[in-house]
Amino acid sequence: MAITSASQTRGASVQQVIGSDNYLDIQDNGWAQQYLPDLMEKEAEVFGKRTISGFLAQVSAEEAMSADQVIWSEQGRLHLSYKCNMNDVTASTIDIDFDIDDVARTTDHGIRVGDMVIVAGGGQTVTALVTVAAAGNATITVAPYQYDHMTDAGFVNGDDSGTIMVFGSEFAKGTSNQTRSNKPQFTSFTNKPVIIKDMYEVSGSEAAQIGWVEVSGEDGQNGYYWYLKAEGDTRARFNDYLEMVCIEAERVNADSRIALGASDDGADMTGTEGLFKAVKSRGHQSSGITGVNAATDLAEFDAILAAFDQNGAIEENMLFVNRATALALDDMLASMNSYGAGGTSYGVFNNSEDMALNLGFSGFRRGSYDFYKSDWKYLNDLATRGGINKAATAGEDVRGVIIPAGTSSVYDQQLGKNIKRPFLHVRYRASNLESRKNKTWITGSVGAVTSDLDAMTVNFLSERCMVTQGANNFMLLN
Repeated sequence: MAITSASQTRGASVQQVIGSDNYLDIQDNGWAQQYLPDLMEKEAEVFGKRTISGFLAQVSAEEAMSADQVIWSEQGRLHLSYKCNMNDVTASTIDIDFDIDDVARTTDHGIRVGDMVIVAGGGQTVTALVTVAAAGNATITVAPYQYDHMTDAGFVNGDDSGTIMVFGSEFAKGTSNQTRSNKPQFTSFTNKPVIIKDMYEVSGSEAAQIGWVEVSGEDGQNGYYWYLKAEGDTRARFNDYLEMVCIEAERVNADSRIALGASDDGADMTGTEGLFKAVKSRGHQSSGITGVNAATDLAEFDAILAAFDQNGAIEENMLFVNRATALALDDMLASMNSYGAGGTSYGVFNNSEDMALNLGFSGFRRGSYDFYKSDWKYLNDLATRGGINKAATAGEDVRGVIIPAGTSSVYDQQLGKNIKRPFLHVRYRASNLESRKNKTWITGSVGAVTSDLDAMTVNFLSERCMVTQGANNFMLLN
């Protein structure tokens, strides 16, 4: 049953008010006919299971917190690798610009005198020894092992596409040790919970009146009371919102009017970082990887694996995809069957002649990676992301997400120690006095009297946020 304004169409409204536009009628003739029509009392469930929640239950955990924000730190890379610019190839000087993840590393790079490095750029590669690397200076000097200067190795001035990697060190006999140590690099992230609210209200008179159609809701409620059906729908919709906020929400930036205090409640609404935004900011998107389109063949899928090889290389991953991508993956895997061109082969996938043919795949292994595929209703339903994807331009739609399985080790600043957590987990506000995980309370004079309002108001509230750890191991398929 669509959620529409009662003034626009006839049907049950979310706000239960008895009027001329929310009663059951038969076409335009109404009940004023010679013969009484046969009324089918059972409401038809034409959309199947309408809720989309369940994704976070499969891939995340929930944990209480009492603070107004959650802060966690993630380890940096173990080895030293930087993007560099050829300052003066004749003098063999190189400027350090960024680390390999495009984070600015100029004067705080970790390259030191005596380091053995490989310098690549312009199609050339040279092995060299670092001879000058002063602390607080972005420019280093190297001495190639096979050439007099970098220019002899084919490098040119101003080439800013270079990469330099430290792979060891060499010192002469009787020399002192290194005079400068490298400290581990880590990055700190933070997220804040948002308050999510909803409510349902029905008057005391309507709460006592029997409805006209037998209904069934997402929470299993059945009967003739419209207010029970509507309350159940409101609750189911609110539970979906709890998940959708953790997936879709974004933080406020300086350009938003919300940040300027334009909202009714001032400037204290900062938003929160959902899964999609975290992966777009700190993870990978298939649209940004050369050779990846819809993962419809192994060559395109191998480009995804190459991105994972460069970041963590988590062995087991879960694929949550829409219908089109699921079928494309099935076709890709089926095409690997050498008998596919001449007909489906029996037995390989237990597809015997006496059983229904299974043309779907639940998982596969490629290289050193295992992938487990699952349809995600949220990406298919026209009323959720399915409808948004139809209107989104290429690259902005979300066809699926790849999520690493298992746990990661991070430093929790509240606990003051390293802890293991699922890569995804939800934090909700709670204390010994108050739990805001999924709070419900009833006010009014219907049932237990709490006020003089001749109505029953069901209030829903939650305060939560998503923590996306190790986003460099995630990928959005778009």
